[in-house]
Amino acid sequence: MSDRIQQFRSHGSGAFRTEDFGRLGRNVIFEAGVLVFHPENIELGSNIYVGHNTMLKGYHRNRLVIGDNSWIGQGCFFHAGGGISIGQRVGVGPFVKIMSTRHVEAGPDVPILFAPTEALPVCIEDDCNIGMGAIIRPGVTIGRGSQIGAGAVVTRSVPAYSVAAGVPAKVLRSRL
Repeated sequence: MSDRIQQFRSHGSGAFRTEDFGRLGRNVIFEAGVLVFHPENIELGSNIYVGHNTMLKGYHRNRLVIGDNSWIGQGCFFHAGGGISIGQRVGVGPFVKIMSTRHVEAGPDVPILFAPTEALPVCIEDDCNIGMGAIIRPGVTIGRGSQIGAGAVVTRSVPAYSVAAGVPAKVLRSRL
């Protein structure tokens, strides 16, 4: 194992000004305790609610985009290193985690913390609902009109108009 010391640096306080966003529509509500990192890489449509203590990490590359008329519950964590696209009329329950990067195993001589990362986009299409506490993993697309159950861990893409739940999430039925 390497004896070198990994250098870390702060990403800032998470405090933000609305004028710093890449795009900010009308009637966007940020509740108390919302933290935003790299707002220049975040685009929010109109009529969006962002609940208490949510963290939006736009990252230094790629974008975090949330479409019109969407609702983000309290305590959510979105990390857009690989890009996150959330469509219109999407409900995201409290404490949902969406991650678009992951560590790639580099063998036993490299601590996982120092292993390279892989950035894979996450896409949640229009008219979806993501249940409380769900986790959406890198590279996943959730098709239009789909419902993800509370506490699900979504590791694979979900077809449009599906209901998926479980750990790992499995498609239970079609909504058509």
